[in-house]
Amino acid sequence: MSFRVTWDNLLDNVEELPADATLLTPLSQKPFHITNVQQHRVLIEYQADSDTVPLQREQFETLFERVADATGSFDLDRLPPGAEPYATVMSLHPRFTIDDRDGTLSESETPTPSPLVDAHTVEHDDGPREEPDIPVYADALLLIDALEQHDVTSLTELDVPTLVNLYTLLSDVQRNANDLRQKVRGVLLDRLHHDQPVSGQYGSVQRAVRRNRTLKDDEAVLELLEAEGIDPERVMSVDTSKLDDALEVTSLSESDVYEIEESEYVRKADVDEEMKETRLQGLKDQLAGADEDTTELQAEIEELEQRITELTSFDSGASFHTRSTGG
Repeated sequence: MSFRVTWDNLLDNVEELPADATLLTPLSQKPFHITNVQQHRVLIEYQADSDTVPLQREQFETLFERVADATGSFDLDRLPPGAEPYATVMSLHPRFTIDDRDGTLSESETPTPSPLVDAHTVEHDDGPREEPDIPVYADALLLIDALEQHDVTSLTELDVPTLVNLYTLLSDVQRNANDLRQKVRGVLLDRLHHDQPVSGQYGSVQRAVRRNRTLKDDEAVLELLEAEGIDPERVMSVDTSKLDDALEVTSLSESDVYEIEESEYVRKADVDEEMKETRLQGLKDQLAGADEDTTELQAEIEELEQRITELTSFDSGASFHTRSTGG
């Protein structure tokens, strides 16, 4: 198929997009909108910038030729700076496909939708509100209810049962949010191809590498050090497991060989799931029984969803504890 025919078909598909459709660049995942379609160019605006960016027909033709010359698929890493939107718009043509996991653009005989457009089209859902069937949602809803009933800015003024309820719910939200966070992270790792930040509505993430070290065979390491003139005894340390065994058969105490620092903390001992479910059902009934057509309630629901999102972004390192030192 010639580029002229491809270009005409591409413009037809671009013009059929909803006016509020949001597109993403394939590598950096930057959102943008198509603002105008002309015979020799397509005008776009990045979501974070109001400046209009023209995508020229000649550059589309160059990309078309690069894909044709590539064996199998064109690696999007080869795109020059600022050229990512060309690939996204090209994928609107039914015969051009972006693999956002492999980071490639290819031509196919089988028409396929673009994963960078369909999944990110802004739609206004006026249908009934559905409750997500995930543990963190239920716990977050209960936590919000508790936070609305009590002034947590003055924790010292709250009674013990209230503090216990708050701690239990905070713990459950933290655990379930972290479980969901790890699942989301697993999917993201398959989608991120570079170490550059990728932005969303509430923040940005980037692929990173954690470097872990595991010592090789002790004897092999000591032989290597000795061959370099290093006394192996200089790098040998006390084996704590063997030391604990030795303490059992000597008159030494634990404090004689260890520096001991104790810290007190609160541990969740039990959860009354039946009571949580009863209260949760009451909250659901209140939402279901209200008049969902009113503007005021819709605003409250949107605010609730926003607060749930904020609360489930929990810092896993946070805890309530006091510290004391003992010897």
